[in-house]
Amino acid sequence: MSQTLWGIHMASEHGTAPVDKAYITIGWPNMGDLAKLPGTREAFKEKFRQEDKTAKTGAVPVQAGVLFRFANDMQIGDLVAYPSKTDRMIHIGKVASGYDYRPDVSADFPHRRYVQWLKHVSRSEFSQSALHEIGSAITLFSITNNADEFLAALAGEATGADDVDDESVEEVSTQVEESTEDFIIKRLKSKLSPYEFEKFVAHLLTRMGFYARVTSRSGDGGIDIIAHKDELGFEPPIIKVQCKQTLETVGRPKVQELHGAIEHGEHGLFVTLGAYSSEARTFERAKPNLRLIDGSALVDMIFNHYDRFEPRYQMLLPLKRTYIPGPAISTAD
Repeated sequence: MSQTLWGIHMASEHGTAPVDKAYITIGWPNMGDLAKLPGTREAFKEKFRQEDKTAKTGAVPVQAGVLFRFANDMQIGDLVAYPSKTDRMIHIGKVASGYDYRPDVSADFPHRRYVQWLKHVSRSEFSQSALHEIGSAITLFSITNNADEFLAALAGEATGADDVDDESVEEVSTQVEESTEDFIIKRLKSKLSPYEFEKFVAHLLTRMGFYARVTSRSGDGGIDIIAHKDELGFEPPIIKVQCKQTLETVGRPKVQELHGAIEHGEHGLFVTLGAYSSEARTFERAKPNLRLIDGSALVDMIFNHYDRFEPRYQMLLPLKRTYIPGPAISTAD
């Protein structure tokens, strides 16, 4: 495709103004006039680091890259697609001006370009794959995989949205589910200490109907949590839990170590954010009183009991219940 096509997200507080007044805009007012910066990505990254001391290392090139593309890479005549949350339309236009710094117009969103809007198309006219691409978490991005759909819409032609098959819908659904799982695991890894992670697992067990107490600070020999059904902890089954706040693969030796601490009539539960080796899984299958919970299984348990979490843990994992497209289910006549 020779025609450059950009996608842009703008804050909902703009309302319909970008379409009514024919402009696109982005924030980061502390960056000042981008036209005064040297025209290199490194210069933009350095300026971003200076202005945002709290920015995480990985976020700097992403955010600075957005600003660089808006000021330098975007050219007059390029096409731009703006998915508006205000009217749920996708507005397609042509960039009509160079970069303009206008803090007098908006102190919060001073970086601006003017656009000639050419087409306003309902989201329902596009395939799930195209909608997923323009749902990018980045403010300004290049549309490549589904560019033909947007060009067809601009030309008044059929976009091919009706031709989307169940396989494409399932792919989008899987991507959303995987992104959510990644988010949860990253939060549990980065926002909690190992001891706090043990307390989180204990809280999850209480929401599953168990009484659970964290024991890892009492020199118990590797058992982090003890869970049981009765309040005093005398009635079986007694569950001994070991937690590993790691993204690495847990091998059989660690699993055997837990099992060795289980006495007659007790059960063992190993919880990790990562995965288990095939040898560890083979060992689990041979031990009916042992259960291994990996990152994916832990996320499923969180989904099942999230509504009953204490507010502090819902704040740790801010999730909302929603519906996403799934594969069609065939039914027998």
